[in-house]
Amino acid sequence: MRILWIVVWLVSFTYASPLTKAYYAGGCFWGVEYYLEKLRGVKEVHSGFMGGKVKNPTYYEVVQGGTGHLETVEVTYDPSLISYETLTKAFFEIHDPTQRDGQGPDIGERYHSAIFVGDETQRRIALSLIQQLRSYGYDVATKIVPTGPFYPAEEYHQDYYAKHHKAPYCHGYVKRFK
Repeated sequence: MRILWIVVWLVSFTYASPLTKAYYAGGCFWGVEYYLEKLRGVKEVHSGFMGGKVKNPTYYEVVQGGTGHLETVEVTYDPSLISYETLTKAFFEIHDPTQRDGQGPDIGERYHSAIFVGDETQRRIALSLIQQLRSYGYDVATKIVPTGPFYPAEEYHQDYYAKHHKAPYCHGYVKRFK
């Protein structure tokens, strides 16, 4: 019996779908994290920073400006349960991709909308979705940028809304895709 259990475990481990990462900046990372971590197939979402020129920035440094970082989430997901396209559509539907200077009341460069793409497939999917939104009349401000180093934010930023039993104040779901 023990050998059978080991064989079953090895087979399930061998055929388990590898997890993949995606990176999104859509205003305050708390709200983006809150909504994306609720999607089936998403395993983890971490708040942090990407796109800047300073290594290992602190939240305080990013808030002061000049680092070039955007508040970003790192999404670890199972592509056998949720596709990159579905995840990216959800990103476009939980923040306002037309706002150029921030998100809701959060204004400034660190709150700009961006998708950090890791390969050509992700870039093509993101561009295709932006084209769809433009065909529906949206003036999309979201930038597509190559991934760079992701720096996790301090622990008190992780799962902020869950820890404080609050709901996002500048993010919400809006159906944008037909």
